[in-house]
Amino acid sequence: MTDFYDDLETRSSDRREAELFAALPAHLSHAKAAAPYFGRLLAEVDPAAIHDRMALASLPVTRKSDLIALQRADPPFGGLAAVEVGRLARVFASPGPIHDPEPHGSDPWRSARALHAAGFRADDLAQNCFAYHLTPAGSMFETGAHAIGCAVIPAGTGNTEMQAQVIAGLRPRGYIGTPDFLKVILEKGDALGLDVSSVRIACVSGGPYLPDARAFYEARGVEVTQCYGTADLGIVAYETAARSGLVVNEGYIVEIVRPGTGDTVPDGEVGEVVVTVFNPAYPLIRFATGDLSAVLAGPSPCGRTNMRLKGWMGRADQTTKVKGMFVHPSQVAEVLRRHPQLSRARLVVGRRDAGDTMTLRCEAEETGEALASSIRDTLAAVTKLNGSVEFAAPGTLPNDGKVIDDQRG
Repeated sequence: MTDFYDDLETRSSDRREAELFAALPAHLSHAKAAAPYFGRLLAEVDPAAIHDRMALASLPVTRKSDLIALQRADPPFGGLAAVEVGRLARVFASPGPIHDPEPHGSDPWRSARALHAAGFRADDLAQNCFAYHLTPAGSMFETGAHAIGCAVIPAGTGNTEMQAQVIAGLRPRGYIGTPDFLKVILEKGDALGLDVSSVRIACVSGGPYLPDARAFYEARGVEVTQCYGTADLGIVAYETAARSGLVVNEGYIVEIVRPGTGDTVPDGEVGEVVVTVFNPAYPLIRFATGDLSAVLAGPSPCGRTNMRLKGWMGRADQTTKVKGMFVHPSQVAEVLRRHPQLSRARLVVGRRDAGDTMTLRCEAEETGEALASSIRDTLAAVTKLNGSVEFAAPGTLPNDGKVIDDQRG
C-alpha cells in the first residue's frame, strides 16, 4: 500500500467538487423516495437543481439535537433511514438515547482512511479500546481496520491491568481509542513491569488530545493521529502525518455555518460543522453536528487535496436563559439578517445588581445612535428582552464561533 489509501485522496479539488455534486442530485432523489423524513423535508426541492454549494446551502438543516424527539415520534430512526431495520448489520443506542444504524458492507463508517493515515497497514494487529456495547465506536473502527487488512483485539473500555497484559502478550503495533486511555494503559504496564513497547502507532478520537498526553507519547516514540466523527455520520475528517489540521474524508460534503442557522460562513471563520454524507442507508443531508470548527486554507502538506478542518473547537449550541427566557443563536442570526450593515455579532450575557443583562456587540463599518436604537428595537422584538448595543470595528470580535457569550460564571 502507498502513502495514500487510494487515488481519490489526491485528485484535484475541482475534480472532487465536480464529482460530488454530480452525484448529489441522485442521492437527494433517493433520500426523498426512501426516507420519509426527507420526503417531507425536501418535498418542494428539485434534486436536479442542487448542483453546487450555493444550491446546497439553500436546503434546510437537520440538527443532531432534534434526533431524540424525531426518533421518539417515529421509531426507530425518525424516518431518516432509507432501509428497513432488518436490512441493517447493527443498530446502536447512543446516550440520549439516539439510535444509530450500521449498514452492511466493507468500512460502512469510513474509518479506514483515518486508520491508514495513522499508519495502520495490512497484517497489523490493532488493540481497539473503544466501546463495543450499545455505542458504535468499537464497530466503527473495527470494520475500517478489517477493510485495511488488520487483525483486531476487541479490547473495549476499562480493565486497565488486563489491557496492559494483552499488549505484553499479543504485541499489537497499533492502538485505537480515546487519547488519554492509552497513556493510562502504558503507565499501568510500566507499574507492573510489563513490556508494552510494541505499540508504535495510535488513532485516537472521542476526547481532547491534550499537550501532556502528546508529550508523553512523543517521549515514548508512539505516533498518534486524531480523527473527528460522530455516531451518526462516521469519520468525517482525520489527521495525517503532516499534523496540519484534519483532512475531510471522501464521500462527505462539509460546510461551516453560523451557529443556529444554515448560513455558510467564509473560510477561516469558526462555525458549526454541517455534513452531507453519501450513505444510501442513512442519507443525512445538511446534518448539523453541534460541533464548532473552521476551514483551513489550502491543501494539506501531506499531499491529500480535500478541505481541511482546524479540528474540534467546542459546541455550537449556546442556548441560554436570560431573565427566565431562552435565547438562541438563531435569534442573534435573525438580528444580523435584519441589519445588513452588521458583519458579525455576539450577544454577551452578564449580571448586574442581581439581574441579568444583555449586550449585543456588533461589527460595523458605520455606526451611530440611530443604528444602535434600531438594533435595540430588533433585539427586543426577536428575543422579547431588552438589551444594549455596542459597536466594534470589523474583524475585532473573537473568531471562536461564540454567538452567545454567557459571562455569568
